[in-house]
Amino acid sequence: MAAIKVPEWINAELFEDVLKSTVPGYTKVKTFKADIGSAAGENYATIMLRVNIEVELEDGKSKDVSYMLKLPHQLELYQEMMKQNNIFDIERMMYSEVVPEMEALYKEVGVDVIFGARSYDFKGAKTDYVLLEDLGQKGFKNANRLEGLDQTHTERVLKKLSQWHAASAVRVATKGAYPEILNLGFLKEESRPMMTDMIKGMMARFLKVCVTYEGHEEYIEQIKNLIPVTVDEMYKMAKIDAQEFNVLNHGDFWSNNVMFQYDAFGKIKEVYLVDYQIPKYGTVAQDLLYFLLSSTKLEDKLSKFDYYIKFYHDNLIEHLKILKYTKPLPTLRSIHSSLLKHGVFGYSVVTGVMGAVLLDPSENASFENFVGNSEAGEAFQMQLYTNPRYRKHIQVILPWLLNRGALETSAPTSS
Repeated sequence: MAAIKVPEWINAELFEDVLKSTVPGYTKVKTFKADIGSAAGENYATIMLRVNIEVELEDGKSKDVSYMLKLPHQLELYQEMMKQNNIFDIERMMYSEVVPEMEALYKEVGVDVIFGARSYDFKGAKTDYVLLEDLGQKGFKNANRLEGLDQTHTERVLKKLSQWHAASAVRVATKGAYPEILNLGFLKEESRPMMTDMIKGMMARFLKVCVTYEGHEEYIEQIKNLIPVTVDEMYKMAKIDAQEFNVLNHGDFWSNNVMFQYDAFGKIKEVYLVDYQIPKYGTVAQDLLYFLLSSTKLEDKLSKFDYYIKFYHDNLIEHLKILKYTKPLPTLRSIHSSLLKHGVFGYSVVTGVMGAVLLDPSENASFENFVGNSEAGEAFQMQLYTNPRYRKHIQVILPWLLNRGALETSAPTSS
């Protein structure tokens, strides 16, 4: 991260219109400073800057304001991925259109639900960008990703997720389908060769370490069979099944993409979601497996899994009713059926994002190393899978996935 420089075009002038429209009594900028806003390993997909500005007001007083600015990496692989899936266009659409629409559905029934930060536009940007209010100013922060979320935090997150899912389902029932870009997510056919290359490399490295896990004899053959077809299985899941209850998934639903605000006694006041870069309309299994397997604490991850699904379902039904959903309500059994049907996605979560969540802060933690097949990338991925904390989680999760049929392939295996 130290090698990342703040681009020269990020200056006070660029923020002039934003300051005029958001700071009452604004007259001029006194000081301006932009710094890297997240440590290595806390954010992979973008460069995050924190912009601190001291402004002078009409009454002569000073006021400190700050914003979070997301910018793209300038790597070749990243630029290639952006051609097929511009996460900045998607996220700005989410902030400017989709999320306000979901919040408005609650307002219409007299319920105040806010999903996250406010976003702003400015003129003169030299690259793609997303500009947001700095939630840190309101006391929001991430929980400790290494420890995992306890039951209190998990329940609050699942309640927020159920509100999000409910609003998205009501929106489709009343206004029709989302734009195609949200139906496909990043699993587009034109991305398949790149995804195949990336995932096969990671799976080969996972297999190398997997044979050292306690009890691996039980599932190693199924994992070997899965390697050539993991990508196909993920693409199958990406196809929208009209028979299932479908929602707009957040798509990257791990603990660092959730922020908590606490009261003076340490009690959770509010929960906001961040990073709307890869939303995907489809089965609720995507967000539920991604979040519960990547981000809850080890003691609860499996022992409370079914309880958490019931908690989510209760809240989902409550909010679908609040929003006057006109279609048949999803049953708890149907949610469990989706989770079993898409179990292989759970396998992709625990061999992918879960490794990053459980890794101690590391200077090697970069987008390039997480997805790349370079020597440094290979070394970093081996670090993910050999990490003692990860080993503890994966050794209990793989037998659980095996027993749920999640390691079975629905396609004949071929290399």
